[in-house]
Amino acid sequence: MSHATIATPVVPPVATAASPAAARSPWAWVRTLGGLGVLAALVWWVGTGPFLDGLRLIDGRALAAALAIGLVTTVCCAWRWALVAGGLGVRLPMGAAVAHCYRAVFLNSTLPGGVLGDVHRAVRHGRDAGDVSRGIRAVVWERTAGQVVQLFIAVVVLAALPSPVRPYLPAVAGALLAVGLGLVLLARRAPRSGASRWGRALRTAVADVRSGLLARRTWLGVVVASAVVVAGHLATFVVAARTAGADAPLARLVPLTLLALLAMGLPANVGGFGPREGVAAWAFAAAGLTAAQGVAAAMVYGALVLVASLPGAAVLLLRRSPATPAGTDR
Repeated sequence: MSHATIATPVVPPVATAASPAAARSPWAWVRTLGGLGVLAALVWWVGTGPFLDGLRLIDGRALAAALAIGLVTTVCCAWRWALVAGGLGVRLPMGAAVAHCYRAVFLNSTLPGGVLGDVHRAVRHGRDAGDVSRGIRAVVWERTAGQVVQLFIAVVVLAALPSPVRPYLPAVAGALLAVGLGLVLLARRAPRSGASRWGRALRTAVADVRSGLLARRTWLGVVVASAVVVAGHLATFVVAARTAGADAPLARLVPLTLLALLAMGLPANVGGFGPREGVAAWAFAAAGLTAAQGVAAAMVYGALVLVASLPGAAVLLLRRSPATPAGTDR
């Protein structure tokens, strides 16, 4: 894979979250309190029963399915990350990428905020490769690509299948299209030169997208990997919903689980819990099921994701060693 030569850039603002000070910022506390507030409101609405009943129904088959699906999605996330990192000129062996991704999923599932695992893998890989800025940007763009593909799949699925948000989809699709066109126009008008911080950051972002996401040897793999990841998350949520007792047809269940998965992107949760359960409760109730079923399904999903991430705990314990030279498979 060819590596484009990119001038040393200004780190995008999102990268500042990698610092310990950012993790202790007031905004981090607001996010955590927001997730706790959503959970408290749900307990007031449906009681504690749905939170506990679904967990009691988890069996060996559900756990085995979660572990198997988790392996596939983690490998695909690692593949996507390796493709993007390679496009940015940062070598990332596949074995190291899988180990880092497993560790990140475990940390995301157990720490407040739901993104600290990704912050950790970004900084760790950047240090190992000798370029923290480029390592962080690789994770930022890899995550962004996954979110874009998930949004596209969500719009298509929610338009094709009945859901509580179906009447509003034309407006949502129009807004997303306008945002996308705005970003394209902004990129095309990026100044070719200039020393301003904004100009350098914009030029770096445009160069990153071209070499890390849209390169001929990268974009198809990124799309395929992202689609498989979304399908894996949906499959895990369907397993969770069935385990929790939801027996609605798949055509009715899949849009509801997709809405709950989209809510996980909101930066106000506790280890992933919070908005996911709130949206699941609303979506299930609006679709003619019950809010209790939605909460139970979301809780089981969270538990299954945690189980699927347990190999990351082993990686975390085994890899507590001094950083190895850049480019080695850790």
